[in-house]
Amino acid sequence: MQIEELYNDALLLLQLLISTPSFSKEENKTANLIESFLQSKNIETNRLLNNIWVTSKYFDADKPTILLNSHHDTVKPNKQYTRDPFKADIEDEKIIWFR
Repeated sequence: MQIEELYNDALLLLQLLISTPSFSKEENKTANLIESFLQSKNIETNRLLNNIWVTSKYFDADKPTILLNSHHDTVKPNKQYTRDPFKADIEDEKIIWFR
């Protein structure tokens, strides 16, 4: 897989995540996006509620394990936003989604 394809895939996923409301305790839609993205890359996923994780193909349960953890819930937007917080525009090769 070429670096440009990886970049474009990651960019698309990020834009989809930004455009999908995922307020605290309501992360099922972004969890579905993450899970579908990984599965589309033939990566086996594990899921418990809205928690998605994968293991390395070199995983060995007898060895120490490191978990990289992140969250995908967001705070509700307020009226002071001057842009749509659920629209990820690309300007000057940067993702801009609120101001």
